Amino acid sequence: MSFSTLKRKTANENRKFNPAWTDKYLFILPPHPNAKPMCLICNECVGVLKDYNVRRHHVEKHHTFRTNFPEGSQERAAKVQSLIASYNRSSTTMVRSFTAQERATAASLRVSWILAKKKRPFTDSETVKDGMLAVVDEVINDDKIKMSVVSAIKNVPLSDTSNIRRVEILAADVYETLLGDLMKADTMSTAVDESTDKTDTAQLCIYVRFFDGKCFREELLGLLPWGSVHDRESEWFGSTLVRCCTSVDLLTLHCASGGAVRKTKRALKTTMDSVMAIINFIRSTPSLQHRLFRMLLSEMSAEHHHLLLHNDVRWLSKGKALERFCGLREEIITFLRGRKQKKAETHLSRILDDNFMADACFLSDIFKHLNHLNLGLQGRDKTAIDLVEQMRAFQVKLDLFANDLSTGRMLHFPTLRKCISSPAQITDVMTDFIAMLKNNFAGRLDGLDLPTELVVFVRDPFTVAIEGDLSARAKKLVPSIDEGKFTLELVDMQSSVTMAQELSTNGPAMFWTDVNAHQFPNIKKVAIKSAG
Repeated sequence: MSFSTLKRKTANENRKFNPAWTDKYLFILPPHPNAKPMCLICNECVGVLKDYNVRRHHVEKHHTFRTNFPEGSQERAAKVQSLIASYNRSSTTMVRSFTAQERATAASLRVSWILAKKKRPFTDSETVKDGMLAVVDEVINDDKIKMSVVSAIKNVPLSDTSNIRRVEILAADVYETLLGDLMKADTMSTAVDESTDKTDTAQLCIYVRFFDGKCFREELLGLLPWGSVHDRESEWFGSTLVRCCTSVDLLTLHCASGGAVRKTKRALKTTMDSVMAIINFIRSTPSLQHRLFRMLLSEMSAEHHHLLLHNDVRWLSKGKALERFCGLREEIITFLRGRKQKKAETHLSRILDDNFMADACFLSDIFKHLNHLNLGLQGRDKTAIDLVEQMRAFQVKLDLFANDLSTGRMLHFPTLRKCISSPAQITDVMTDFIAMLKNNFAGRLDGLDLPTELVVFVRDPFTVAIEGDLSARAKKLVPSIDEGKFTLELVDMQSSVTMAQELSTNGPAMFWTDVNAHQFPNIKKVAIKSAG
């Protein structure tokens, strides 16, 4: 290959600006990155930092300057200084203008961020500006300062359309940043749920929990509408999520107490529908009837003031509605006896049926336990270990419930105990329902193989036994670790008194976050994967 065919790259020659060119050719180098020599007379730039190029520009375009201002003369030096001062003034004005605009844009972004976090309408941005102007007018007494501040506030773009654009920019930036962090994560957990909004559009909600190298984070990844209109958007979002998860080994757990109830509630569906029919009759047809019922409750000094409605979207409201229904049974009977509608007679005969009320009270008690479980699974900073522990504990409780019903003691069914007069009223439907719940919950935990040894290890690594299957279990969970080094690192950690105190003070999540990844790389990987 001939060297004559190689293209010359002046950027690699490390040329530097010669300060002597300022007095000799009236060129300066502007103070910004990748700047090129600029002529003080015509403000044109030269492409290459080379004496020949600078001299040629000066001689060809400003040949009279040498005659009018000879080199070495005081007039030439004064003229050069005057041109430099003029350039500095103009550049300072431009920088000040750009800085003011950037600050106004930054202020607009911050206001949009606050309004978005507070879930306020886009039109509230103008109200914010009016409020700031009113505050400045009252607080600042100096007229000169007041005019300057008022002018700066008025220059901030805070119209509703500007607010929309700012929120879109912020949302796109947050989303791209989150996707970038997810792609770097070694382990992550996702919580996916689908529901329907008031416009009958199915919405898919996706939350993610992951370790970003510094701490555990829980973020809303997306709220995506599903349907024929949004199929293309749904496919794009799904491919994006898959792209984030290509390097992550996921353990799946289809585990929600609501799903368990939805699959096992059919045996008592008739009772549930009848209870909801009675509640809807009192509350919905017509509104006068609901007001009369509330007046009756007030006159009878009832503990509650009205019945609760149930919504299928918020299925946990069944427990609260059933509990209120059973608590107001006598008041409901009194109210229905005073109604003349045929539906009232039908509902009255049903609520006077002891078997019907026994089933309703049983449902009230079991839904109360399920609501307690669901609340234990909700909230921030809930790990997979917390979820597994709650579900395993509820499995044990189901055994206690089954034994409680079989013996007739009903210690865990207080509403049912008050309703029935004899344990003989406990039906096979109730015991079968508990059995179905047990089978359902057992099947839902099959997808998450999290051994007890690892749970104990994450909760308190200082009490776990080193000899045993812990290292083998950890190797199975995280195949990339060195099993031998894992054991040695655990010995080093258990020998540290300081780290034991940090665990008791900060808790497991903060403790594992602060563990030195260079000193304990293997055990930290296992803990992060287990606690994710």
